[in-house]
Amino acid sequence: MGGVGEPGGEPGPREGPVRLGAPLPTFCWEQIRPHNLPGDMWLVIERRVYDISRWAQRHPGGSRLIGHLGAEDATDAFHAFHQDLNFVRKFLHPLLIGELAPEEPSQDGHRNGSLCHQAAIQAQLAEDFRALRQAAKDMKLFEAKPTFFALLLGHILAMEVLAWLIIYLLGSGWVPSTLAALILAVSQAQSWYLQHDLGHTSVFRKSRWNHLAQQFVMGQLKGFSAHWWNFRHFQHHAKPNIFYKDPDVTLAPIFLLGESSVEYGRKKRRYLPYNHQHLYFFLIGPPLLTLVNFEVENLAYMLVCMQWRDFLWAASFYSRFFLSYLPFYSVSGALLLFVAVRVLESHWFVWITQMNHIPKEIGHEKHRDWASSQLAATCNVESSLLIDWLSGHLNFQIEHHLFPTMPRHNYHRVAPLVQALCAKHGLVYEVKPFLTALVDIVGSLKKSGNVWLEAYLQQ
Repeated sequence: MGGVGEPGGEPGPREGPVRLGAPLPTFCWEQIRPHNLPGDMWLVIERRVYDISRWAQRHPGGSRLIGHLGAEDATDAFHAFHQDLNFVRKFLHPLLIGELAPEEPSQDGHRNGSLCHQAAIQAQLAEDFRALRQAAKDMKLFEAKPTFFALLLGHILAMEVLAWLIIYLLGSGWVPSTLAALILAVSQAQSWYLQHDLGHTSVFRKSRWNHLAQQFVMGQLKGFSAHWWNFRHFQHHAKPNIFYKDPDVTLAPIFLLGESSVEYGRKKRRYLPYNHQHLYFFLIGPPLLTLVNFEVENLAYMLVCMQWRDFLWAASFYSRFFLSYLPFYSVSGALLLFVAVRVLESHWFVWITQMNHIPKEIGHEKHRDWASSQLAATCNVESSLLIDWLSGHLNFQIEHHLFPTMPRHNYHRVAPLVQALCAKHGLVYEVKPFLTALVDIVGSLKKSGNVWLEAYLQQ
């Protein structure tokens, strides 16, 4: 079944990429599957097999991100993450070593334990999803409205100016300071959403323009590294809710989620009282994520990875902030204002970003197809003008995960197509009321903690 040279043969030694005009060797999944190690990694994209072993370190999204897809069909991830596919294919061509044998399914059904019939169903789902994506392209749903994003940036800058004017005109008392901190926190939260759009290259047609604008928003308006955010966030999109691949759910030993609850319980691990994690979440989750965890992780990333441009952008934020407010406060007062803004912003960020993922399935790699893996890890929240603005349209989390480069103002238009796909294939398309989604975060933490305790107490 599809070895180099003859069907069923083992692949011979490779001396480089396939020569132009030469027949492509064929591979079966059994031969591809072992090539999932650093220094020995293959990918399947559009039924073609690529050896990315040496090139992975040069991958713009990082070797870790592309490594999470090793020895898998990465076709849909390839389409999801890249704007200009023809440009990216130029980098792939020298890495081409063969193609899938004609009798092989696009998805490696045996890798996730599925039967041949189920593998055929997965292949049909993948085909239907790609047709849906093409329909969205035909409807021009991947084209951004410049006015929409200009207004977003405008209202962020207006809030920054308004907060300063409040202190300038009303003084640095508790009331104006509290009001200014609230306005700055809203501005910071909305800046998260805008840089998120830019990081997914969903604003400008050219990727470079998106990246430059993201560095400005993330650096000058927020004080963080754009490269650090992309390093974290693209892994989350590639493998949502998968331990050791999605940084957002690899939270042990502080919090136990999903399958980690049973594992820690059976191994008698008790670093914290996990059956009370839904309570201490309020103390160390929403208040401190941005202020402590993100600040430390962000600084360490810039220094270790020598992202000096991002470092200068972040320094420009701190310079602007303290030069703006030191004339009205002492050093400790200005620092207190900064901490207040970060804590308020952190609450907003944690509740909004986790309501779509924490209550969903969390565990180890299942090697599902793209659509199934995204739907298993995400849910939507009911839409309204207020909720759309409050969440940066991340209440349409399903659509965002299926189509990361789609401008967010088009999520509501593609949603009916996604719902039809889910209905056809029996996939769950979950939509919750906003408050229910928030409560479910706490409920999921409590459930995982109780599962840990039960496993921990078993003899």
